[in-house]
Amino acid sequence: VQLQASGGGLVQAGGSLRLSCAASGSIGSSEFLGWYRQKPGKQRELVALFGSGGSINYADSVKGRFTISRDNAKNTVYLQMNSLKPEDTAVYYCYAYLQVTNNWGQGTQVTVSS
Repeated sequence: VQLQASGGGLVQAGGSLRLSCAASGSIGSSEFLGWYRQKPGKQRELVALFGSGGSINYADSVKGRFTISRDNAKNTVYLQMNSLKPEDTAVYYCYAYLQVTNNWGQGTQVTVSS
């Protein structure tokens, strides 16, 4: 399955963005589905993830500010990001574990200015 992320951009601190990730196939059966990010010079890190059994995990740094959601009918997962901070600046990647395969989107840049 191919994942196409969009919605990144430049925003001032305190602003909001909504990322979207459209999958070329069904995401309804995905065991894990969500978002990671990679800051310059850092390893990729979890942001928000739907897990098995309907659980949702958020990184501590985004709890209360970011919300992940999904629309299985549209094969799309979203990340609503509010109260953005300069430290949220990163390339954001959508991720889906489908058919025993790790699938990654191409990444979308989010830049938060102070």
